Amino acid sequence: MTRDEILEAAAQIFSQKGFHAASMQDIAQAVNLQKASLYYHVTSKQEILLALLDQALDMLIKHMLAVTSQPLPADIKLRKAMIAYLQDMLEHRELASVLLLEHRSLEPELHARHIPRRDRFEQLWRDLIQQGVDEGIFCCVDPNLSARALLGVMNWTITWYRPDGRLTPDMIAEQLADLFLNGLLGRQVGL
Repeated sequence: MTRDEILEAAAQIFSQKGFHAASMQDIAQAVNLQKASLYYHVTSKQEILLALLDQALDMLIKHMLAVTSQPLPADIKLRKAMIAYLQDMLEHRELASVLLLEHRSLEPELHARHIPRRDRFEQLWRDLIQQGVDEGIFCCVDPNLSARALLGVMNWTITWYRPDGRLTPDMIAEQLADLFLNGLLGRQVGL
């Protein structure tokens, strides 16, 4: 039994039951361990939650940096970043669910350890939008608000996306990118 296997099982249980309803016994059963043996690998449910949040953010930051480091205009980077983010979120739905819905369950000390990593991830989106403003590609008054709005729209997809539905993660990302970059208003020539 590895720590990664325990974390994977915990993510599934937390996403199904919620952090507070899940027990260490549930996790132990999922990985075929006695509850006492589980404590050989992890010290607490809180430790597991923080490890899952760190794992999710590390993956997202890595993929975001892979996009933002490319020498491309900001609008193309934003589209690529949205595709990468939605692919990650929808391919790792249980982990994404824990990241988005359970972070508030961290005790204050562990929450304080989580915040810098979360802020770093959000800053990458703000910086990308600011790059677009600086390049004259984007017109936005508040890159912080724009980044939060964009993340909010994308984050909510974990609640309604269905793998057997008519839209793939790429299709969703493309449509959301079009909506975010072009808006809802039609463009009339000559006006």
